Amino acid sequence: MNKHPHPPAGLLHTIASFLVFLFPFASLITFKGVSLASFGFLLLAIGIFPRARAALAQAWRDVRWVVLAFGANLAYALILFFVRDGAQLSSCEKPSRMFFSVTAMLVVLALKPSRKMFWWGVVGGAMGGAAMVAYQYIILEQDRPGGPLNAITFGDLALLLAMMAVAAATELRTARHAAVLGLGAVAGLTACVLSGTRGAWLALVVGMLVFLAYGRVVRNRFVLALAVVVAAATVVAFAVPDSAARERANQGIAEVRNYLNNGVVNTNVGTRLELWKTGAILAAEHPWFGQEPAVYRARMEQLAAQHRIDPVILPLPHFQNDAIQALVFGGAVGLLCWLAMIVAPLAFFVRELRLAAGRSRQRIALALAGIVVVASFVSFSLTEVIFWSVGGSLFYSLSVFLLMGFCLNRKEADGK
Repeated sequence: MNKHPHPPAGLLHTIASFLVFLFPFASLITFKGVSLASFGFLLLAIGIFPRARAALAQAWRDVRWVVLAFGANLAYALILFFVRDGAQLSSCEKPSRMFFSVTAMLVVLALKPSRKMFWWGVVGGAMGGAAMVAYQYIILEQDRPGGPLNAITFGDLALLLAMMAVAAATELRTARHAAVLGLGAVAGLTACVLSGTRGAWLALVVGMLVFLAYGRVVRNRFVLALAVVVAAATVVAFAVPDSAARERANQGIAEVRNYLNNGVVNTNVGTRLELWKTGAILAAEHPWFGQEPAVYRARMEQLAAQHRIDPVILPLPHFQNDAIQALVFGGAVGLLCWLAMIVAPLAFFVRELRLAAGRSRQRIALALAGIVVVASFVSFSLTEVIFWSVGGSLFYSLSVFLLMGFCLNRKEADGK
C-alpha cells in the first residue's frame, strides 16, 4: 500500500507503535485511555496528512465499504440533528468519533508501526485489568468490580481481550509467546468472571465457535487447545459453588421466571425485558426515522400512566439493547446504519481470512481477531448498549480500523 519498501524509522514510527500499544493496554485500567489513544491517532494522521491521504487512496478499493458505513452513520446523525427540533449536538459525538477512528488505520498504513506492539498491548491490558478487579473484589470486597469503568462494559472488554490474545497465538507460536498469550487469555477471562458480567458469556460461546469453525484455516493446535482451555475454565467457574459466575447465572434465571410468571420488573433482568417491550412499542409508532429522546421519553411517561409499561423503567437512560436503541432513536434507517458498521467490517475480515488461508499466519491472526471483535460486540449488544458509551463505541471502531490497517500492511508484505 505504501511506496516505501521498509517501515519508516524515527520518532513518528515510535509514536505510532506506542499508540498501537496504548489503546488496548489502557482500555481497562483507565477511564479515558481509549479516548486519549483516539485523539493521538487523529493528531498524528493530521501531522502526516499527505502520507495518510496517499495511503487511503491506495487502500480505498479494499476499505471503501467499511469507511462508507461509518460515514453513513455520521451523516445520518448530522441529518437528524439539523431536521429535528430540540436535537442535541451531543448525539453526533459518538458517530463522529467512530468515523474519525479511520485515522488509526491511516497511521498504520502510512507509518507501519509494530504489529506485535498491539498484541502485547492486548495481553498487558488483560493482565492489568485482572489485577485491578482482583484487588477490588478481594481486598475492597466489591460485589461488581469494574476498575474505572462500568462493571458490564469492563467485563465485556476484558473477555474480548482474552479472545484476541487467543487469536494472536495463531501468529506468535514460540513457547515463550504462547505462555504469555495464554496468561493474557486467562487474565482476561478472570477479570470478566470477577466483574460478574453475565451478558459477556454469550460472546465467549460465539468466540469459541469462531475459533472452531476456522480451525482448518488456523491450523494451530495450540490456538484450538487454548480455546478449549478457556471454555473449560468457564465451565469450572460456573461449576464452583458460591462462585460469582454461578451466583449471577442463577440469579438471572430466577429473575426471568419472576418477570414471566409474576410480572416482577424491579430486577436487573426484569427491567431489561420491560425496556425491550417498551422499545418495541415506541419503534412501532415511528418505524422509519425514530424519535428524539425527549419525545420518546415523554411518550414513555404516557405509556406508564396508561399502565402499559411499568414506571420503574422511566429513569433508565437507554433500552439495554443496541438494535432497539438504534431503532427507537433513528428508526429503520438508523438501524440499517448501525448494522452497516457491523456487516461491512465482518465481510472485510472474513474475506481476508479466506485469502490468507495457507499463505500468511500473520494475516490469519489479524483477520481472526477482527471477526472476534465484530462477533463479540454483536453478542454484547443483545443485552446491553455497548455502543452507548464513548469508550465502548471507540473500542470497537479503533479495533476494527487498526486490525484492517495491519491486515493490509501484511497483505502488501506478502505480495512483495
